[in-house]
Amino acid sequence: MSASPKSHPIVGILLAAGASRRFGSDKLSHRLPDGTPMAVAAAASLLPVCARVVAVLRPGRDELAAALTAVGCEIVLCPEAEGGMGHSLAAGVRATADAAGWIVALADMPFIASSSHAAVAAALQAGASLAATQYRGRRGHPVGFARTWQNPLAGLTGDQGGKTLLEQHHQKLTLCPVDDPGVVRDIDYPRDLIDAGSGTSPHE
Repeated sequence: MSASPKSHPIVGILLAAGASRRFGSDKLSHRLPDGTPMAVAAAASLLPVCARVVAVLRPGRDELAAALTAVGCEIVLCPEAEGGMGHSLAAGVRATADAAGWIVALADMPFIASSSHAAVAAALQAGASLAATQYRGRRGHPVGFARTWQNPLAGLTGDQGGKTLLEQHHQKLTLCPVDDPGVVRDIDYPRDLIDAGSGTSPHE
């Protein structure tokens, strides 16, 4: 019998181990107009929804780790992060093996509303196997995984993260419609910050 969410809550995993090559500088520490580092802003919208949030970083990011710790994240270091997002997600899942499920968020998506994270959490709590936001017909982030996906997630490698699982098991995916353009707005280049509120994005 699986553990109940009360004894093993849904955990938030913030993937923050990217190298920011396309951005041209330290993207995740880049300060938004209100002065908040991008990764911290992404964490701030996830923290109210999950009793526990772990941020997965590559080693050597001491300043970013300190900033994320200060707002309430636990830090998980992933030495294999250079190999791709799959390694980072696997590290986060392995570090939270007793979770009832996981909400996986990206640190370069700082404009997601807490209500969107909450919609995915509610879907998991209602029994969804896989869950994700949807904005104007487009699947967005974050993505939720029930505990049954622990072993596949913990074994991920490469750069696909959980995308392959979603594609292979799309019939099990519960979409959560939200009125939040932030769920499809990732920041890859500095220009992406200019029209961040437009609700359109050239990137998946």
